[in-house]
Amino acid sequence: MSNPERHPDEMTCTPATAASVEVLSPRDVPLGGPRAMQVRRTLPQRHRSLIGAWCFVDHYGPDDVLDTGGMSVAPHPHTGLQTVSWLFTGEVEHRDSAGNHAMVRPGEVNLMTAGRGISHSEVSTPDTRSLHGAQLWVALPDADRDVEPGFAHHAPEAVTGAGWAARVFLGSLLGDRSPVPTFTPLLGAELLLEPGTSLELDVDETFEHGVLVDTGVLGVAGQETKQHELAYVPPGSARLTLTAYDAPVRLLLLGGPPFGESIVMWWNFVGRGHEEIVAFREEWQAQITRDGAVLADSQDVGAGRFGVVVGDHLPPIPAPALPNARLKERR
Repeated sequence: MSNPERHPDEMTCTPATAASVEVLSPRDVPLGGPRAMQVRRTLPQRHRSLIGAWCFVDHYGPDDVLDTGGMSVAPHPHTGLQTVSWLFTGEVEHRDSAGNHAMVRPGEVNLMTAGRGISHSEVSTPDTRSLHGAQLWVALPDADRDVEPGFAHHAPEAVTGAGWAARVFLGSLLGDRSPVPTFTPLLGAELLLEPGTSLELDVDETFEHGVLVDTGVLGVAGQETKQHELAYVPPGSARLTLTAYDAPVRLLLLGGPPFGESIVMWWNFVGRGHEEIVAFREEWQAQITRDGAVLADSQDVGAGRFGVVVGDHLPPIPAPALPNARLKERR
């Protein structure tokens, strides 16, 4: 299949190979609350922090909301990143301190730019019975990380072929392009493959790619990748072959050129040094506490970098204690 964004004379035919693919396994992380909805975190890892500008990949569900309590993430802060929310089932209500109020629904991307600082909340709706999706973060380059907070929404149409369907929510693939703006070149797409389908994708050879398997078992350039694993494909390949075996596969394909900058990422902050992260934490704590106690209502949060999440009355989430060592840079 050809990508109309690239001229045939500029194409190389170098395919990714199984030997070049690295498979990353997830670790389970509780996501707040006494019944703590579990998420599977595949990025960052000790030996790999970013894929392009993608710096965080949480994958969750399908969870029975009656058992887990669903998602109830009270107001919390972010700096220096964009959040990308993508659902397979369920519905989540988003509110933020830039005044945005939106629903996260299956097949529709919500992208929030934290920039210099924002706070937001995410709560699954009362009608949601099964919650299943991914929460992704993108690191902002140094030149743009202090931009004003913002928000974008896009519902991509499906692109289809024999045995496959795709929705491109960031960047371009299979002749489709997302209108959602990003600060570095990025690719984000959901793909569905029927059993026995092998799909050869023309991809940007300057990109590194991550393939997150949601359901089924997938061949990534011939490398078997099991459900919930993330396959990393380094730059240098102009073609990427994805193969479903005996069962249907759903996956997320992420990509971008190597980020090329060091970041410090701790809790919900992306910065460029230990002292900066310490200052972000202190600013958030100053906004949400009075006389040493966390405020009971987010509408009482004080003025500051992170603002007030409009319409949310949950108690804001306090920042955890910093480790007893300097935070390390990641690349």
